[in-house]
Amino acid sequence: MRALADFFLAAKPDRTSRVLNNVILENYLPVLLFILVGLAVGVGPLVIGKLLGPTRPDAEKLSPYECGFEPFEDARMKFDVRYYLVAILFILFDLEIAFLFPWAVSIDAIGLFGFVSMMIFLAILVVGFVYEWRKGALDWE
Repeated sequence: MRALADFFLAAKPDRTSRVLNNVILENYLPVLLFILVGLAVGVGPLVIGKLLGPTRPDAEKLSPYECGFEPFEDARMKFDVRYYLVAILFILFDLEIAFLFPWAVSIDAIGLFGFVSMMIFLAILVVGFVYEWRKGALDWE
């Protein structure tokens, strides 16, 4: 019994380790709060919707739905690729336009070189857009 008491007495933290633990807790508490608030914002609406939302299932709602096509037809049916092409082009041009925001914020710091570089980038973007337009990739018949 004496050995067990000595073990717990030896494990008692001294003042230095308690201060160190407080500093660590103080540094990680905002991170922990950020994670908890993020989980609450992400999971909270899902749980509230599940608890408070109406549940009226029918055959139409329970049927599988995929890519805008009826799932009961032949799996080898032809589909229009232009839908996916327009979607990919939208994502491509949207991501390229996203480069304009940091450029606009830092235009004073990057000077003339940054301005000319962005104009070259925008010229390439416009040439690509005109090319896709002329090829008919944006036409929907």
